[in-house]
Amino acid sequence: MDNSGKACELCATTGGEVLWQSSLCRVVRVADPHYPGFCRVILNAHVREMTDLDAGQRRQLMDVVFAVESVVRDLFKPDKINLASFGNMVPHVHWHVIPRWQDDRHFPEPIWGAVHRDAIPGIPEVANASLIAALTLALGTVGQ
Repeated sequence: MDNSGKACELCATTGGEVLWQSSLCRVVRVADPHYPGFCRVILNAHVREMTDLDAGQRRQLMDVVFAVESVVRDLFKPDKINLASFGNMVPHVHWHVIPRWQDDRHFPEPIWGAVHRDAIPGIPEVANASLIAALTLALGTVGQ
């Protein structure tokens, strides 16, 4: 539950298709056809802010975020990666790892901004199995 008394979406659901998980967090793929490599790193415990974690947990979580960024860069070859942690809508620690292309729907604005184009030509298709294999190799037992 969050402070408003509502059930927390990220406590109640996985938040996407789980690609990798540890005792600390999980990596999920977001079902967004315009951003096929969009992943979230979601803390398993209901915590509102990064500074509520101890230093070791913060380091482990960011190691996972950076590993996901690296895997998404390698597999999808985006022009840029956006990392974001807001929590305004869902006050539960989670990070967005979003591949961006100069010709994507929203570029140069954030993906939550105004749409500038209808389609994205040439974005690589990467199967979940490939993402899972790359994440498992990159992350090993981080946070186990």
